[in-house]
Amino acid sequence: MPHYDDDLRLAHVLADAVERVTMARFRADDLVVESKADLTLVSDADKAAEQVIRHQLKRTRPRDAIEGEEFESTGHGPRRWVIDPIDGTHNFVRGVPVWATLIALVDAGQPVLGLVAAPALNRRWWAANGSGAWCGRSLSSAKRLGVSKISSVSDASMSYSSMGGWKKHDRYDAFLSLADDCWRTRAYGDFWSYMLVAEGAVDIAAEPDLQVYDMAALVPIVTEAGGRFTSLDGTPGPWGGNAVATNGVLHDEVLSRLG
Repeated sequence: MPHYDDDLRLAHVLADAVERVTMARFRADDLVVESKADLTLVSDADKAAEQVIRHQLKRTRPRDAIEGEEFESTGHGPRRWVIDPIDGTHNFVRGVPVWATLIALVDAGQPVLGLVAAPALNRRWWAANGSGAWCGRSLSSAKRLGVSKISSVSDASMSYSSMGGWKKHDRYDAFLSLADDCWRTRAYGDFWSYMLVAEGAVDIAAEPDLQVYDMAALVPIVTEAGGRFTSLDGTPGPWGGNAVATNGVLHDEVLSRLG
């Protein structure tokens, strides 16, 4: 199995570079915000952050492909970096500190490395295949992550992003039924729901409508922490347009109720 230590170190370097851009623009009085064709928001910080990553990747990994949220994909080949410069843009533009830069490496069709950097929360999470999942501010000061052992929905904590998507995809009643049966539900939202699953603080996270760049970096972190990450139909990974992440023990029951 290939080792991705050098790629992981690079992902941290990329996150450091992006952090200088995003934190300088967070809560800036002159932040420029536009509405995209799908009516989601994009700020000048989103575009600048992605350009920083693309520039450094072209210099350090010229043979690798790059796929991001804000610009056209570039390159070909088995190795592809997948980037969301600011996951949680709506939080970012409103001054809510729950947003993150997502950096993933997909090799031969599998997400093999993921890094999630949330500088306004002073948190960073990362994982590479076979190396475990970790949280800390740097590679040298990190704590290994592990999912919970909760085995009953009635004892489980579930996190989600919004209710509207479940209604739009005709799964609203199923989602509400599962939420009602859980011990606790909170809308931590976006990347944070999945990082809390990896930490063992939350047991279930699910969303009905996502893009690959929303999910690719999350998959290795959840799975290396001992959890499962699939689409609602049970397909592993970030390819199904939606997501269910659990501690693994609860996964099949959650899929049967939401899928």
